Amino acid sequence: MDQRTLGGSLAVSAIGLGCMGMSHGYGPPADKQAMIALIRSAVDRGVTFFDTAQVYGPFTNEELVGEALEPVRDQIVIATKFGFDLDGALGPGALDSRPETIRQSLEGSLKRLRTDRIDLLYQHRVDPDVPIEEVAGTVTELIEEGKVRHFGLSEAGVQTIRRAHAVQPVTALQTEYSLWWREPEQAILPTLEELAIGLVPFSPLGKGFLTGTIDTTTEFSSDDFRNTVPRFADRDTRQANLAFVELLTRIAERKQATPAQIALAWLLHQKPWIVPIPGTTKPHRLRENLAAADVELTPDELREIDDAQIEAEGERYSEAAQRMIDR
Repeated sequence: MDQRTLGGSLAVSAIGLGCMGMSHGYGPPADKQAMIALIRSAVDRGVTFFDTAQVYGPFTNEELVGEALEPVRDQIVIATKFGFDLDGALGPGALDSRPETIRQSLEGSLKRLRTDRIDLLYQHRVDPDVPIEEVAGTVTELIEEGKVRHFGLSEAGVQTIRRAHAVQPVTALQTEYSLWWREPEQAILPTLEELAIGLVPFSPLGKGFLTGTIDTTTEFSSDDFRNTVPRFADRDTRQANLAFVELLTRIAERKQATPAQIALAWLLHQKPWIVPIPGTTKPHRLRENLAAADVELTPDELREIDDAQIEAEGERYSEAAQRMIDR
């Protein structure tokens, strides 16, 4: 697979693998041995970029990724995240980016991931109670100690990105970005381009919606977080957003591709420093997603997508989750 560079210095595969859904968020955890096999098959297919976080589980996803990648640790890039109080001292789901918490969190991640360094360490959510300069300064110290290679932010706004970058260069911003969430184009993408920061879109397939496998009759398991997301919980909203799937399907049929491949190819065509991280628990979906790197969209096809001017219906987060977004 072709390589892309984040932040001018971190080389990764053009498509990475988001590992969250293997353990967290989309229903019961998948079989551990099957997921280890899936992650290792991704390595065999050229994926070098794997994304996890402490809060996924919590902790179990890091343990899974660590076990799966230990045999090839020097060949791949691991990204993980800090920023939540997982001891419960500050209250359920509280943010915590105090320097002592960052250090404690990192030591736990290193153990679970079976490694001596984290290639890309993100602040998972911006903590309004801790100045971002203090956060960036702590990560700088960890980089100097050899425990971290690169600093990243997740769902941060423009001013936070600039302030952090002035203290410790930010290699990548992780945020949701896809055909049905294009808000980053307004201010985030221009800022990243100016500062030479890479973009790592999570949910590049709209949490599964852009694959065409979800419609108004789809039922999610009781522990699937999409039940709390307005875009999924409301059936009328789902019906309206099927316009995205219809557009992708029309183009996919002409290209002998799938809607998911067109959605990922569209992202890859936006900027050379964008590296999406679609997740899956199914080997055939992994193969499908990675094949999107070979789909070439013509200028006319890209224009067709833009000219459709489809506006997504419904909020992308619950009110509680939206309050943690730094913009």
